[in-house]
Amino acid sequence: MNRLEDGSELALDFSKLRKVAATDQDVLPVVLQNADSGDVLFVGYANREALHETLQTRRAVLWSTSRNELWRKGDTSGDILDLVEIRVNCEQNSLLYRVRPRSGVCHTRTPDGRTRPNCYYRRLKDSGDGLEPA
Repeated sequence: MNRLEDGSELALDFSKLRKVAATDQDVLPVVLQNADSGDVLFVGYANREALHETLQTRRAVLWSTSRNELWRKGDTSGDILDLVEIRVNCEQNSLLYRVRPRSGVCHTRTPDGRTRPNCYYRRLKDSGDGLEPA
């Protein structure tokens, strides 16, 4: 079991944007949303190359800030996200990819072994002493 991804201990990564900046890539945050259900699937990043390839191939392509390379969602997992449309926010500093998953979405699995339908599968609550998993 991966303690970060499947555990009950809270370990929020407040340094994520600093790590993204350290890649020295010009990127925009991308919210990926299921075009049919409206569920937010996850948040990624796109540089110009990823955005161009997404438009050309009509499937979600992002910039992996951890590997510092193009991330063609589904190439290794099979969890391909077909592009329905791209929207840009009012300040033109983030994107919304409305997509249709061909299968699962998240690289983590449910307790019975199925691919999760999105990456937001844990809830937080305020315990009075701070945040904790609900």
